[in-house]
Amino acid sequence: MALSGVRVLELAGLAPVPLCGMILADFGARVVRVDRTTRSDSLNAVQGRGKRSLALDLKQPTGAATLRRLCRRTDVLIEPFRHGVMEKLGLGPEILLGDNPRLIYARLTGFGQTGKHAKSAGHDINYLALSGVLSKLGRKDENPYAPVNILADFAGGGVMCALGIVTALYERTKSGKGQIIDASMVEGIAYLSSFLWKSQCLGLWSRPRGENLLDSGAPFYETYKTSDGKFMAVGAIEPQFYHQLIKGLGLDSGKLPNQMSHSDWPEMKQTFASIFAQKTQDEWCSIFDGTDACVTPVLSFDDVASHQHNKERSSFIKNDQGEISPRPAPILSRTPAVPSFKRDPLIGEHTEEILLEYGFTKQEITKLYSDKVIEFSKPKANL
Repeated sequence: MALSGVRVLELAGLAPVPLCGMILADFGARVVRVDRTTRSDSLNAVQGRGKRSLALDLKQPTGAATLRRLCRRTDVLIEPFRHGVMEKLGLGPEILLGDNPRLIYARLTGFGQTGKHAKSAGHDINYLALSGVLSKLGRKDENPYAPVNILADFAGGGVMCALGIVTALYERTKSGKGQIIDASMVEGIAYLSSFLWKSQCLGLWSRPRGENLLDSGAPFYETYKTSDGKFMAVGAIEPQFYHQLIKGLGLDSGKLPNQMSHSDWPEMKQTFASIFAQKTQDEWCSIFDGTDACVTPVLSFDDVASHQHNKERSSFIKNDQGEISPRPAPILSRTPAVPSFKRDPLIGEHTEEILLEYGFTKQEITKLYSDKVIEFSKPKANL
């Protein structure tokens, strides 16, 4: 796989860091999740595919020294803590890069390592708000709406940090040196929104929120409820696609207002909604499948893996516990990701084997365990 041989230490944290580590693991990196001892946080563990777990108490000086020793033999460290936490533990980048100049030290936080809010708590909605993007999301005459925690946590955070790590690894092949990655979720989601910034001069966002082409203002870029309580998604922007939408709905284009007549959009929405409500989702799929009307079913998590297109591409995979999840993307032709089909690791499940692999002796491991610096966890046998 593309990242085969790359060693990664992921300090356990919430949403974005686990995704970042999972992406690297999916593409071949050997990822060790460094979990806290005496604490089990299910949110930290749900993106553990392809990882091993080492339970280590970093608050103890011996625990911090253990991580420092591990970092001397690793390629990438991903840490999720607020600004200054790693420095207080004696594990700041100056120290770890001094020990290992080739180390990629990735710091993934909401607000970044500098600035007014660097030490402040926050969540996806806060980072989304400070990026300016939240102001663009929502329907007419309603409050801005945060679409769960995908944009800042995962897109602007986990994915952008993974991109930074891969970029830094590539640069290291030329310089031989590691570096620090300051991955701010605010800046990550702002960067992803570059199209919104650079398209302002085109008039796409000149109207209030919820009244523009791509923010639920247009009747041909909207979701509609079907007679069985499900939904269809419509994205017929271009005239040729809009023509096929109108045809599929059984309307006469000659009797309709111009597609781009903003004043007629609210009434057109009502017309489209009343028509979509007359048939089931399956019936609408049979009408629009095979056309370029840009009309697709809104699939639930229960239905998405069994959809014909997704099945043909094997877009979803099932692990040995029967849990379904998306297959890694994108697909590389020569070195595609080969995700693990094993269950996610238990906290501390691989503590001993990891320490042995990194050069610790059995006597050292026994001492760390007796001092409660590390923990072991073994899976229960199925009786």
